[in-house]
Amino acid sequence: MCFGTVEAVGEPMINDKRLPLISFTGSTAVGRHVGATVAGRFGRSILELGGNNAVILMEDADLELAIPAIVFGSVGTCGQRCTSTRRVLVHESLMADVQARLIQAYGQVRIGNPLDANTLCGPLINQRSVDAMQSSIQQVKDSGGKILHGGEIVKLEGELAGGHYVQPAIALSSNDSAVVQHETFGPLLHLIAIKDLDHAIELHNAVPQGLSSSIFTLNMRSAERFLAATGSDCGIANVNIGTSGAEIGGAFGGEKETGGGRESGSDAWRGYMRRQTNTINWSTEMPLAQGITFG
Repeated sequence: MCFGTVEAVGEPMINDKRLPLISFTGSTAVGRHVGATVAGRFGRSILELGGNNAVILMEDADLELAIPAIVFGSVGTCGQRCTSTRRVLVHESLMADVQARLIQAYGQVRIGNPLDANTLCGPLINQRSVDAMQSSIQQVKDSGGKILHGGEIVKLEGELAGGHYVQPAIALSSNDSAVVQHETFGPLLHLIAIKDLDHAIELHNAVPQGLSSSIFTLNMRSAERFLAATGSDCGIANVNIGTSGAEIGGAFGGEKETGGGRESGSDAWRGYMRRQTNTINWSTEMPLAQGITFG
């Protein structure tokens, strides 16, 4: 099992024919390389790659449940989870209320030492991640979107000085813009307006990634539609709970550019097994296929 970059994985490892299966967790770009390399030697791979996870808020969503789930999903671990919430598809009738609630909630987020129990948002992993987030924020502006809150680099003092801290950002964006189609691995949340459930599912599925998804609704028909084959195209689909994390015992993984394959769950072990079919004959006769007989 490997994590991270090509350097962390190591070319010798993914080319080693003694390893029939490579399970890789990391970015889509690196996963594409790992998958192609392993397949080139007829090995197998389980890939858990990028996510562009969305929460759908229908007009009957319980915002008392939804807002904490969105804030935790988008800000927790500074947005550095594969299941972090990246997009919120908001029914147009709720947009003003949701914006106000999220801006208020983001204003209360404590940024600092991740080892402190009172801290929700710790640092980004390195300066490259800070630069990537700043670039994404500029792309939001260049594409006609608007930054509603945050995005600034945060300088802390004392033992935290020199850390890569940022103010989590909320953007008003268009789902088809390049910056939304690409996963920014940091606390940048895109708010996108929807008209109805059909529109929500259309926009939800119109990204290359397919890991985790969520809908907040009190309408059972809407929930069932979201969970159906014509609904969310993600490997994980939740109702009235956020995108981050995974249920114990549930198969974890996604579709499309998230890579495919599953970890955990009741039958994920099959991906790690070598399958063999055995037929054993203890008789004194030799049955042949298609009824063939020799005189």
